[in-house]
Amino acid sequence: MSRKKGSSIHFFLLFVVMLVVIWSLIKPEEGYLVLAMEILPSVVVLIVLVSKYNQFLLTNISYVIITILVILTFIGGHYSYSKVPLFSWIKDYFDLQRNHYDRFGHFLKGAMVIVIIEILLRKTALLKSKTTNFIALCITLAIGAFYEIIEWASTKIGKEGKATKDFLGMQEDIWDAQWDMALLLVGSILSLFLIKILYKELEKST
Repeated sequence: MSRKKGSSIHFFLLFVVMLVVIWSLIKPEEGYLVLAMEILPSVVVLIVLVSKYNQFLLTNISYVIITILVILTFIGGHYSYSKVPLFSWIKDYFDLQRNHYDRFGHFLKGAMVIVIIEILLRKTALLKSKTTNFIALCITLAIGAFYEIIEWASTKIGKEGKATKDFLGMQEDIWDAQWDMALLLVGSILSLFLIKILYKELEKST
């Protein structure tokens, strides 16, 4: 794939993301504080990717994964993760105890392992191997654990008000963090089935 064609795909993905960003900023359901708390990591990722685009170009599969995860974050930020309408409807229809958008998001975030593998292969001495995959899996889980620590810390800094509860999205589930990490692990392992697609794109770019 030529760089020009690849760039067109990347700009299209960025355009889609920006549309979602604009939509998310229009009257967020739980206010701008909750929105800012939810989307800050994604905003940082977008800024880094755009600023480093000419110096470090990722493969299409990595950009697609990042796009999906960023969109999920902005949707969750707009409604708050515990109140995303589609998953509230699923909750009511199947008489579930909670809105599962947050857990669905953590499961899909497991796809980050593919992006991390690409970065490891291109920026370190690691080669294509099960060891590299395992290291990327560990990094993915470490990122997930770090975010859970941030969520926990948010309850210890200042008052535990409505904004903090909306940010956490625990929905009275004391095992929420454990479920999030478990689903991230499952999503990461299943995402490794995409590794051949990454390898093919890396071969084309060399």
